Amino acid sequence: MSRPADEHRFGAAEFLEWEAAQPVKHEFVDGEVFAMAGASDAHVTIALNLAIALRNHFRGGPCSVFIPDMKLRVEADDAYYYPDVFVSCAESDRAHTHWKAEPVFVAEVLSPSTSANDRGCKFASYRKLASLAEYAVIDTERQAVDLFRRMGDGSWLLFPIEGGGTLELASLKLRVPLDELYVDVRLDPPTPGPDDSVRWPPAAA
Repeated sequence: MSRPADEHRFGAAEFLEWEAAQPVKHEFVDGEVFAMAGASDAHVTIALNLAIALRNHFRGGPCSVFIPDMKLRVEADDAYYYPDVFVSCAESDRAHTHWKAEPVFVAEVLSPSTSANDRGCKFASYRKLASLAEYAVIDTERQAVDLFRRMGDGSWLLFPIEGGGTLELASLKLRVPLDELYVDVRLDPPTPGPDDSVRWPPAAA
């Protein structure tokens, strides 16, 4: 999510009407509109691999798999998001053609510009969805997934998974090996950290 598209504050219904006529997608949070940025090769391929695994698993069943062209409504925050991948098994969602509101699983593929938001504010918003059982954030710089699962007492438990491991989605009864999730993926170069910055003046030889 990037900075607000403009200074105008929308109501939810006004936003839906306005956004339908825009050439690019926008997310909406409590009256503010945010233009969506483009994604890297790794980002798109990972999201596609996950969507294919989910679609093959649910083909002909009661659950539907959605990619970033479908909006997800979080009414508690008066928000509409575009998750990279999500699954809804709710009959009530079939009545909404341009947005859904009861996902059981949501996945966001990380990028340098969205990582903090996907792990922070956006996850805090998604947790307000009573239907949500699992949330995954997927790295594009290495084979790694952080899976958050809602426990019986309503708390969330983190299950970190790294290269060679398997993404186990208990809510969907599906196991996706990370080697499958990352097949044909050209990983993004690591994001420079504080210790990787260029120092000036350079050290003496």
